[in-house]
Amino acid sequence: MPEYLAPGVYVEEVSYRAKSIEGVSTTVTGFIGPTRYGPVGGEPELLTSFADFERIYGGIDPLVLSGDSGEEQQHNYMAHAVRAFFDNGGTKLYVARVYEYDTDGDPADEPGLGHSVPTGSPAPPIIARFPGTGGDMRITFTVKVGPNVLTADADDNTIVSGLTNHDLVFINQVPTGSPPAGPTTNPVGEGLYDVSKDEGGVVTFDNGDVTSFGVERFVERENYTVHLVTVIVSVRRPGRFSSDELIGEFSFGPESRNSLSNYFQQEPESRNRYLHVPFAIGLDDLGEQTGSALADALLGADMLDVLRRHVASESELANLSPPSRTSPSELTITVTLAEGADGRLPTANSYRGSDTGTTMTGLFAFEGVEEISIVAAPGYSYQSALSENNDTRASQITSHLLTHVEKMRYRVAVLDSPDGFVLSEVRNFRGKFDSKHAALYYPWVTVLDPNDPDGVREIELPPSGFVAGIYARNDVEHGVFKAPANEVVRGAIGFELLLNKAQQDVLNPEGINCFRFFEGRGYRLWGARTISSDPEWKYISVRRYFAYLEHSVDKGTQWAVFENNNEPLWANIRRTVEDFLFNEWRSGALMGSKPEEAYFVRCDRSTMTQNDLDNGRLICLVGVAVVKPAEFVIFRIGQWTADRKV
Repeated sequence: MPEYLAPGVYVEEVSYRAKSIEGVSTTVTGFIGPTRYGPVGGEPELLTSFADFERIYGGIDPLVLSGDSGEEQQHNYMAHAVRAFFDNGGTKLYVARVYEYDTDGDPADEPGLGHSVPTGSPAPPIIARFPGTGGDMRITFTVKVGPNVLTADADDNTIVSGLTNHDLVFINQVPTGSPPAGPTTNPVGEGLYDVSKDEGGVVTFDNGDVTSFGVERFVERENYTVHLVTVIVSVRRPGRFSSDELIGEFSFGPESRNSLSNYFQQEPESRNRYLHVPFAIGLDDLGEQTGSALADALLGADMLDVLRRHVASESELANLSPPSRTSPSELTITVTLAEGADGRLPTANSYRGSDTGTTMTGLFAFEGVEEISIVAAPGYSYQSALSENNDTRASQITSHLLTHVEKMRYRVAVLDSPDGFVLSEVRNFRGKFDSKHAALYYPWVTVLDPNDPDGVREIELPPSGFVAGIYARNDVEHGVFKAPANEVVRGAIGFELLLNKAQQDVLNPEGINCFRFFEGRGYRLWGARTISSDPEWKYISVRRYFAYLEHSVDKGTQWAVFENNNEPLWANIRRTVEDFLFNEWRSGALMGSKPEEAYFVRCDRSTMTQNDLDNGRLICLVGVAVVKPAEFVIFRIGQWTADRKV
């Protein structure tokens, strides 16, 4: 309590209203599976568009996976699912990449599978940031040579302008006549030099081979030119839809603010660079860590001749009859990373992942992201030729998904049926599982293959990407309490199998949600059941709405922990929860024509014993009459006579 020690007026802030509960988001989704590129392990990054996915995890081109029986090219189901998710209304997505190395070595020892060493000795290796065929990129280093910065001040003293500390410059000896000689006018040789600028603005040059010299050494400045040298880096990623991506212009000086070596270091301090800078330059074997040493190693020994021809005037070149003036292509060094690999077909253990204490992989990576409410593994049930027993593999991955969502409580799993399954097979697959936290969808969705240049080839994709997007769209347009069904499947041009009503009559009671085609109404999702045998949790909308309520109340009442466990606290909690449920009832999420019929909240001596109070337990009992979907709309029609009275 505040202390009142001296006479005066004391103004205090108090609250007379109940705390409020804010509903949590139910649209944030997590996808897990193999991709062409991107980080393996660690906390996943939030994506808000398919373009974000392409920048970090590679494009939509097929994967080439290996196994004991060889290699197999398969559709990039993760990329297709991400695109379907955003097309169908999804807005926020986390991706956990699953990658299984071809070697038996520790994945931590694999910095990247694609790398190339440019011409030069010694030459720093250029290493793909992450493993995968998405790292087979073409990197272009374009040398940019600035104008001559050697000039004179008002007193005709030789100075340089426009240089900063740690810049790299090319000093050119102009080929017109003989430079002066002598102990006080010893000429400076051509070459690449690092700039050192002290606090007083005094500039010196050093290339590591000669003693540092100052600007005053340019006695005959008309015999020399000094040019700032930088490098422009661009990348062309692999894939049918690839294009040149300009990364930026950089300085060669390691200690420069915009240093090439710092920006492309192997272990960047910035997470943004870790995710978005696609390659690294290895400098451990370079030796001398200077800008001139890096330029010599990266650009090659011939670059000095190219720079000399580039900065000299045509008349100067003609006087000494050197080679013809350099072309822009001579200032460009291209490095191609090759031999990237997408690894082996991921096993169930790869999907499950691990938690080493420092790095989390697989489904463990999602445990640290509290806001995820939907989890899927697009393509995990694909019947691959690389697996001897696809049914066992798909069942094991499904079990890991169910274990994850039940452990996390407030999540549901969107399950894919295996591709190519007929009704009896998908029923057998469904019969292996029982969970109120998951829903199974059948059959696969047919779309036009975006990788087909003619735009006519059709491919089948797993349902989970489309369904997760429909979940998000339904939550935004109607509310999480509304069943995510009778919704158009955007992007679909058909289904792997066109089901009729008689076939769905067999599948629907078993909790297998079907896609159907209706003449004049298009391709629609036509089921909203869980795979639970408990009739109380028959519908996925009920399960997701209770997860929403529980999670919202959980987060919205954290303020009550360690408060005094007495009647004022109980009353405050009752008002807080009742206000939240009243808004839910008004929005149509609960049954009843008045609040008393829709919910009740009890938190008093009837819900707690003295033993509960002695052990620090506050127990609040909440009951809600949740709205369930009108799955069967029945109209009973009978004959009526004109003279019959109502």
